[in-house]
Amino acid sequence: MKFFAFHLMPYRHLDFEAARDYRSYWVVLPNRFYDPAKGATLYQEYIDQLVHAAKVGFDGICVNEHHQTAYGLMPAPNLIASVLIDRTRDMDVKIAVIGRALPITSNPLTIAEEFAMLDNLSNGRLIAGFVRGIGCEYHSTEVNPIYSHERFHEAHDLVTRAWTEPGPFAFEGDHYNFGVVNVWPRCVQTPRPPIWIPSQGSGETIEWAAAPERKYPVIMAFSPTEAVIRFHEAYRVQAEQYGYAISGDQLGWSTPVYVAETDEIAERECAEHLESLFNNFFLIPPELMFPPGYTSIRSLQAMLAARKGLAAERARFKDLVARGNCIVGGPATVAEKIAAVNAKTGFKIMVPMIQFGTLPDALVKKSTQIFAEDVAPKLRAL
Repeated sequence: MKFFAFHLMPYRHLDFEAARDYRSYWVVLPNRFYDPAKGATLYQEYIDQLVHAAKVGFDGICVNEHHQTAYGLMPAPNLIASVLIDRTRDMDVKIAVIGRALPITSNPLTIAEEFAMLDNLSNGRLIAGFVRGIGCEYHSTEVNPIYSHERFHEAHDLVTRAWTEPGPFAFEGDHYNFGVVNVWPRCVQTPRPPIWIPSQGSGETIEWAAAPERKYPVIMAFSPTEAVIRFHEAYRVQAEQYGYAISGDQLGWSTPVYVAETDEIAERECAEHLESLFNNFFLIPPELMFPPGYTSIRSLQAMLAARKGLAAERARFKDLVARGNCIVGGPATVAEKIAAVNAKTGFKIMVPMIQFGTLPDALVKKSTQIFAEDVAPKLRAL
């Protein structure tokens, strides 16, 4: 098993009480709530946390993309990735951008170019993650969600061809057309950087990612344990229908993780900060999260099931832990919970969210270090 520290970079100084006057912390929350002085300090704090994870032994460090929200301050994750590459230049650690939202860009070739640059700057340490972007992103960018799947697949094909096929060549699609595709620089990794697909439970994602020509790792995120197990099993069944046996390297799990000296200390230190993530930053009304046409009825049902309990009036720490929406405890407890899911699905990619909600810097670094020293060594051989 390998371990990748993940970060959303939320604006944890948000005035939650005042922000509650608005229906969501996405899209419609006025940006006057953002204090640039505090935000500038947060960026450095968060970058230091990821570098700390690399130093204490994580296999990779991960960033992602979101727009117009206090939930995550990375509308341009390639910029954060470039800083992390420089800060870890002497370390054998992967830099994962999981992921770029392909359908909401008007020019996917810029993503092909950016990632090729990052692969060169890191000398082949890049992992590329592609997503459709959650429904809120379509309100932010005015992209028609009806074409989300089409644009994602077409942009993916354009980017991967730009990385692997000698240029110049022409690309003609329904949404993107280029007379000349000739990306400079070329990627260091051959034939291209690894591609991961984060998901919240979409059946279409499984069918597409598991196809024999792709076999992409799918990272199940923000779901109770039973949903993660069900999703991994669905991937396994889909692979069998395609005629091959799945590898544990194709299955991942991303969830908030907090480790302290004991279960009691862990709960005391992180409970309020974990609740702030689920009760504040996750405040997204259905019309923003699932705009018409964004997903099929089947996938919508699966994603709503995966998000079970998150739409309650207020998520309580004990309920979140009991459902498995997070992993909290002493080293033995945390290792046991991860190992239990591994025993059922065989997944090999663990992506702990090392910071969540309002969790402060000192606790983030403490938990990260305990995880690396006292949890990961017990699980690597799984």
